[in-house]
Amino acid sequence: MTLLDVENLWVKFPTRQGIFDAVRGVSFTLGRERLGIVGESGSGKSMTGRAILRLIRPPGIVTADHITLEGQDLMTLSERDMRDVRGQKISMVMQDPKFSLNPVMTIGDQIIEAYRLHSKSTKAQAYDKAIAMLEAVAIRDAARVMRAYPHEMSGGMGQRIMIAMMLIPNPKILIADEPTSALDVSVQRQVLSIMDKLVTERGMGLIFISHDLNLVSEFCDRVLIMYAGRIVEVCDAANLHEAQHPYTRGLLNSLPRLDAPRKRLEVLKRDPAWSEAPSVGGRQ
Repeated sequence: MTLLDVENLWVKFPTRQGIFDAVRGVSFTLGRERLGIVGESGSGKSMTGRAILRLIRPPGIVTADHITLEGQDLMTLSERDMRDVRGQKISMVMQDPKFSLNPVMTIGDQIIEAYRLHSKSTKAQAYDKAIAMLEAVAIRDAARVMRAYPHEMSGGMGQRIMIAMMLIPNPKILIADEPTSALDVSVQRQVLSIMDKLVTERGMGLIFISHDLNLVSEFCDRVLIMYAGRIVEVCDAANLHEAQHPYTRGLLNSLPRLDAPRKRLEVLKRDPAWSEAPSVGGRQ
């Protein structure tokens, strides 16, 4: 079942040198699956996620043939209607919780606000729901955390709190923008395990944005590889290391491997033709 259908998405920014195309003709679908989007910094991964939620503000320009969520084209909705989509139907976990959480509000007040914004519940019901959600993301002593402020939390705790806040309205799709990039390996695996469990139990679609190819190959079902705002290759995550595009091969070869140590890692040699080729469709 297709939850999201993106067709011919472009994100443009006017500059003194002319129009800069950050995302160029991207098309893909998302079902009840874990879809990875990978690429180096500046490849258009985060812009794609933000454009789906129409979070690109002027002078940025977003165009698409359609961005359809279960048959409803998000490009035709008013800003008021889009506020109902954000959080309730599609949630997004940003890269660093320190910049996403309000520093002068307690964590409990922020989670309760996120829940009551999209549900007709009392504050007491929202409090109980928030406690249950914090426990679902493996936070011990949830009542104490509810009273705490963001600066009192570690990076891993902050990220789990953000995941709880984004999932509490029970959205159909979660967009996770490098949610584990600032975490150490042990906490990273724990956060991924929590996300995987919640997404699987709720039958959600997940867009997992990352630059870590090894992580995506283990965690996701399908992978879109982006370069210079385009999708250059689509493959099953389990077969990512068999990818054929020279850009994907270059990214893979630049990764250190314990099973095949080398004196020098390869330097990615870019071909101008990669950025000129039409975007590959990421459809199921």
